[in-house]
Amino acid sequence: MPLLDRHTAFVAALREAGLPVSIAEGLDAVRALTVIGLGEREALRAAYATTVVKRPAHRQIFDTLFDLWFPAALGEGVAGPAPSRPSGGPERPATPVPPALDPEVQARRRELADLLLAGDDAGLRQFVRAVVGQYGRSPGGEAWFSSGVLQAMSADTLMAGLLRAVLTGEDRGGIAERAARQTFRDRITRFEDLVGVEVRRRIAEEGGLERTARMAVRPPLERLDWGRASRADLDALRREVYPLARRLATRLAARHRAGSRGRLDFRRTVRASLSTGGVPVTTHHRPRRPHKPELVILCDASDSVSSFAHFTLLLTFALREQFTKVRAFAFIDSTDEITRFFAPGVDVVDAMTRLAQEADLVWISGRSNYGHAIEVFAERYGDAVGPRTSLLVLGDARSNYGDLALPTLRELAGRARHAYWLNPEPRRDWDTGDSAASAYDEVVPMFECRNLTQLMAFIEEIA
Repeated sequence: MPLLDRHTAFVAALREAGLPVSIAEGLDAVRALTVIGLGEREALRAAYATTVVKRPAHRQIFDTLFDLWFPAALGEGVAGPAPSRPSGGPERPATPVPPALDPEVQARRRELADLLLAGDDAGLRQFVRAVVGQYGRSPGGEAWFSSGVLQAMSADTLMAGLLRAVLTGEDRGGIAERAARQTFRDRITRFEDLVGVEVRRRIAEEGGLERTARMAVRPPLERLDWGRASRADLDALRREVYPLARRLATRLAARHRAGSRGRLDFRRTVRASLSTGGVPVTTHHRPRRPHKPELVILCDASDSVSSFAHFTLLLTFALREQFTKVRAFAFIDSTDEITRFFAPGVDVVDAMTRLAQEADLVWISGRSNYGHAIEVFAERYGDAVGPRTSLLVLGDARSNYGDLALPTLRELAGRARHAYWLNPEPRRDWDTGDSAASAYDEVVPMFECRNLTQLMAFIEEIA
């Protein structure tokens, strides 16, 4: 592939993976290529990263894609002929020899131990290419996997021997051992990362770069679909949601301030009218009280949006500090207040567990029934919505073809200062099957909200 085509495809892959790379930044990368030696791969990596990577969190995605589009080797990637296999026979024996009894594996493990002991990164790269060629194929030879290599080498089991090689008896158990253990742990992690890079390179050579890139790269945190978030992702999302919650509260308060002036100051207005013959040409108003809006969250907690409900809890935790009062309600086919689960310091996953066990969300079937849930909310908790309230509904608007309670929702939205609906489904799926998205959108403005990027867009749009 010509260099220009490779550059264009690489930048396109970065954009597809969620990295914001502008045309100008792509051109800056091209200019950088003209002043560095293309044979210096790490300099090439640094030049690209300098021009197109904006956030530290994006660096891992960049490195993964760079290793695919600008590989360190082709084919076997090792000097000399490829490891020989018996012609016409299977790639692996029908009854594999356990690694502990295989002399070839043990020889490779001793070679790996020497490289880890020396910290020889170049030698480690060459070693990884060789062992992936030997142990990275599936038994039938139709695919590449990291697990076979990592299992055969079992690098973690080399730690004791590595420590014995660098520590004397009096150094054991002290700071020297902890430092040595951390050093070797980092080198073992480096070995495992190189195995992953090499396996992806070989998969890309056989299956295509674009397809491999889509399989190998997770979207950045701000574009991660909440439906696919792990517990570790939720911890990272919590840190990102807090500044967005502050911005959301600021936006809502600003709209409130701009919506009306303070109450008429009758005395000052009459006094000012004396200079115009008693005609109140200029009116004076009292200063408006500082206002922090109140928030009511109404959240669908059914199985179809369970991951989105985790985000709802994250957002509610964050918004608690930005509003005078936050009340949260969850529903399936009935509605219950869940504010009590949001005590400061409570883990989000634990709160979800308590919610599932203690909240009264099921009326009859336990299937989503937006109409009945909205009616129950209006009957039991209607006083929670008032002229100082911002109402935020979160759900996919799928009511299993039941009643929608549109008049009740319209009354609640009319009573609130603001009302918005965040829908975790892609817009293309709205109004399919039992979705009543458009019907609800006519009553409460609805926004697609599946990740942090869309949440940021929602905050900007309501300004």
